[in-house]
Amino acid sequence: MPINLDEAIGAELPAVEFSWTSNDVQLYHLGLGAGGDPMDKRELRYLVDDTPQVLPTFGNVAQSFHLTEPPAVKFPGIDIELSKVLHASEAVAVPGAIPATGSGTAVTRFTEIWDKGKAAVIWSETTVTDPRGALLWTQKRSIFARGEGGFGGDRGPSTSAGAPDRAPDLELSVPTSPAQALLYRMCGDRNPLHSDPDFAAAAGFPRPILHGLCTYGMTCKALVDKLLDGDVTGLKSFGARMAGVVFPGETLRVSVWKGDEGFSAVVTAPERDNAVALSGVEFVPA
Repeated sequence: MPINLDEAIGAELPAVEFSWTSNDVQLYHLGLGAGGDPMDKRELRYLVDDTPQVLPTFGNVAQSFHLTEPPAVKFPGIDIELSKVLHASEAVAVPGAIPATGSGTAVTRFTEIWDKGKAAVIWSETTVTDPRGALLWTQKRSIFARGEGGFGGDRGPSTSAGAPDRAPDLELSVPTSPAQALLYRMCGDRNPLHSDPDFAAAAGFPRPILHGLCTYGMTCKALVDKLLDGDVTGLKSFGARMAGVVFPGETLRVSVWKGDEGFSAVVTAPERDNAVALSGVEFVPA
């Protein structure tokens, strides 16, 4: 069904109430590879019972954490087949530490839809508040829908800012495991693109790919560990564009540049000629 801009832009979805526990937080962190060294006390801060510190990117998945069915891409003015959809970008901003156990109310609205001709880019923003109405976090997201362009909308920006034209100030190595996607899908993203070889083949991939949000979360954790000594309370916001795929088992390279207000980064897969996985990474300390 063609995208209906008049119906979609500005549409606000019904408020969703949800909750999470410290067990959910621990599982999320395990899905990102936390605990690789079970004797490292800094790593154990992500996994301690009852009161683990919470990586801000947990906010990007908390609402959907307990889903067990593949997501549907059906909203006001938008109805797209799941196999056509790829995650395009994600960002989260936190005014303070996310509690290890809590509940929230999420309100999502669609802010922009770009017509790229052969595809559409759909932007949404979600605010999450606690039971008293205090802001917990703000999430921004875009999805790339193949074959859904041509509806007469604004094309949006044609280019995006690239990496600084100089050598990176820092490079990090981030390994992924062959079973990374199978573990991370326990965090609520049951899209078979990440677990079913036949579904992945039908979507044009040689094998299941890693969740973009897993690469995103692993990158955030690697930067928190390196730049903030593993203290998540030192992070104000984090965002990135999903520029390419990652196959479970690959080791990623995070190239980092220091800026005036924070850090920028690019994530690549050295084993595939430095294919870009994440671009436009923005890491802003509190």
